[in-house]
Amino acid sequence: MIKKIKNLEEMKKFAISVANKTKIGKKATIFCLYGDLGSGKTTFTKGFVSAFGVKQNVTSPTFVIEKIYKLPKSLGKFKHIIHIDAYRLSGGEEMIELGWKEIIENPENIILVEWPEKIADILPKNIKKIEFTFVDEDKRIVNY
Repeated sequence: MIKKIKNLEEMKKFAISVANKTKIGKKATIFCLYGDLGSGKTTFTKGFVSAFGVKQNVTSPTFVIEKIYKLPKSLGKFKHIIHIDAYRLSGGEEMIELGWKEIIENPENIILVEWPEKIADILPKNIKKIEFTFVDEDKRIVNY
């Protein structure tokens, strides 16, 4: 499905709608966010995380690779959102050293991966792909 996003507020609403439809599975739920710099991946993540009641400021973990957001207990099913920015990685082996195998096994985790093509060699088959395309300063196209 293709969605045209006209501004930051629409991106946030789109992200919240995706978050609200997210269901727990047998393993972690993994969203792979594809797109060039400035295409909306981090903006989407901010909206997605806010849907789960996280009050922290969400920024891209470009230099720290991953950030873990603990979810409020009142939400029940999911306990963590793990935001990964693989841009600086040269392959999946580096992610494995950061505990990848453990985090993908836990069904209480939601994982959002920016630049997933950098770690394609370790991504499981059951990922959810979202592709972001920059149109202009305000507009984006999202394919999901």
